[in-house]
Amino acid sequence: AAAEMRERVAALVGPRARSMWVSTFHSTCVRILRTQASLIAGLNSNFSIYDADDSRRLLQMIARDMGFDVKRYSPRLLANAISNLKNELIDPERALANLSGDEQADDLARTVATVYAEYQQRLRTANALDFDDLIGETVAVLQAFPPIAQHYRRRFRHILVDEYQDTNHAQYVLVRELVGTDIGDEPDDVPQAELCVVGDADQSIYAFRGATIRNIEDFERDYPNATTILLEQNYRSTQNILSAANSVISRNAGRREKRLWTDAGEGELIVGYVADNEHDEARFVAEEIDALSARGDITYNDVAVFYRTNNSSRSLEEVFIRAGIPYKVVGGVRFYERKEIRDVVAYLRVLDNPGDAVSMRRILNTPRRGIGDRAEACVAVYAENTGSNFADALEAAAEGKVPMLNTRSAKAIAGFVEMLDELRSRLDASQGDLGELVEAVLDRTGYRAELESSSDPQDLARLDNLNELVSVAHEFATDLANAEALGETSDVPDDEDVPDTGVLAQFLERVSLVADADEIPEHSAGVVTLMTLHTAKGLEFPVVFVTGWEDGMFPHMRALGDPSELSEERRLAYVGITRARQRLYVSRAKIRSSWGQPMLNPESRFLREIPQELIDWRRLDPTPSFSAPVSGAGRFGSPRPSPARASAGRRPKLVLAPGDRVSHDKYGLGRVEEVSGIGESAMSLIDFGSAGRVKLMHNHAPVTKL
Repeated sequence: AAAEMRERVAALVGPRARSMWVSTFHSTCVRILRTQASLIAGLNSNFSIYDADDSRRLLQMIARDMGFDVKRYSPRLLANAISNLKNELIDPERALANLSGDEQADDLARTVATVYAEYQQRLRTANALDFDDLIGETVAVLQAFPPIAQHYRRRFRHILVDEYQDTNHAQYVLVRELVGTDIGDEPDDVPQAELCVVGDADQSIYAFRGATIRNIEDFERDYPNATTILLEQNYRSTQNILSAANSVISRNAGRREKRLWTDAGEGELIVGYVADNEHDEARFVAEEIDALSARGDITYNDVAVFYRTNNSSRSLEEVFIRAGIPYKVVGGVRFYERKEIRDVVAYLRVLDNPGDAVSMRRILNTPRRGIGDRAEACVAVYAENTGSNFADALEAAAEGKVPMLNTRSAKAIAGFVEMLDELRSRLDASQGDLGELVEAVLDRTGYRAELESSSDPQDLARLDNLNELVSVAHEFATDLANAEALGETSDVPDDEDVPDTGVLAQFLERVSLVADADEIPEHSAGVVTLMTLHTAKGLEFPVVFVTGWEDGMFPHMRALGDPSELSEERRLAYVGITRARQRLYVSRAKIRSSWGQPMLNPESRFLREIPQELIDWRRLDPTPSFSAPVSGAGRFGSPRPSPARASAGRRPKLVLAPGDRVSHDKYGLGRVEEVSGIGESAMSLIDFGSAGRVKLMHNHAPVTKL
């Protein structure tokens, strides 16, 4: 982005651009600190810059050296907490001072402050700064050395800050120090610089990164002589798209009123679709893209599909692969390549094939269980010397037969071997329900507990991804059981001698094939772009699909009880809508899988805030079908239900009682065990045998009473 800005500036002003500093906050600060490093104790001008991974490795060493539990105080947790302090310009001394005499301070705050002090000391010893230090130390130099501040105020007579709504407190103070102020006992002899900031409070969506909307909302208070120019004319989108965005964002309290407009015309209506489930939603998106491409209206690179959280890409990716639509995932890792998914799949591979040494070594100390690199090396050497595989060597280690392995490591390995044996017994007892097996892996290994105990927002996202994997496994096993009942499981000719590999092996095969198919070559016509709404900021596309408009999904569940977070989610909706230039699609699923169970989701409040006359509903309020694409289905999976309007095609009211036998479109034959609720809220707990016990609402479930 900085390089593009430099090119634009050069095109506008010519050779004078070479004398301008056109860069990010961090790059500007590096230039200042290289010059002024001698003013910072323990630092010289050839300092190193630690990235996030470097910082976490250093924090891990510190936590271990200081005797802290690295499971309880993980490097990522410590790094995030220290980064938050630095973004508020709180140094270690102040962090510790804030805790003195505070009997209410928790152990985490005290640990962070203690580690922070040691972390900064070791950075200095290494002649290093982390990314947060680049800004914090620059601010410290400008504040501690007035002549240096005046030097840069003379150098920068005009300062322009783009995307001002995304600045954090430290960046705000940096701008203030560079601009200068007349406030103080001895006013600067350098006149205040000319400051111009460009930003949109309605696009402030990075609070989780430390950005504060206060910076732009309070700008006129901080600079009372400022002139404010509202940029309301839009050169990107049609008026229908802008009217939808205006209507949604107007619900946020306390915002400065502005309404986007364009002279580009009304444009096409927004297209809306209410899907049965996430698979139907993905199928609709794929079919629309395919139809637009076939008509020659678009190329694939004209299209973007947005979702609230990364785990939502999975159903889209699988349908796109089946349909042959090339795509790329931007700002995130493909579903089956995400670390947490690969970790859990590695456990499943070891359960299916203990000789898989690569997967075994991946999970040996994941999550951490006290089996270090040295212990792993001892086992590997024993396996090599005895000609045994890694799994057999682990068994020997558990029995104390591996030389040079200390008692503590041998005990940890024995616990690991015992855990795998228990999980294999769960596999035999699960009767093909892979969802239950994945749940058992998450619980018995401690993987889920470690993420749940973390305060890192990224770990909450990882839990969402594992939730999706549970759903994938459960759906696969159910679909396979139904297909076997109908005699539709074979993908090869009847005369082929194919061994029965078991449901787990078939699932792992499918995962491998889907992951391999991820690497679709980019066609000359480009690829469809998949990304989260946060990643989409600053981009634009002729055609945009925004999916998952359900309360609990978008807005996210965590925001429903917090007015400030809900306002940020609404700004995120505004950003998503305004990425579209010509065509905008909005879709939601009546039912979406969560931890392997179908969940009925209410319509997003943001979707209700769009004037309905702006939306062309292709399908409204369907009767949900729990069907999902299975092996051997058509190009877009199982056939999509025919369009229906809100009141069309209602089924007769379903009345069930304990003991009734039923047939479900997806789960097959079952028996009702319990009934609860009345009227619209009536639901039954139904035992579908190998497909498991499922709670379904009478009003929506595709169930026939036998």
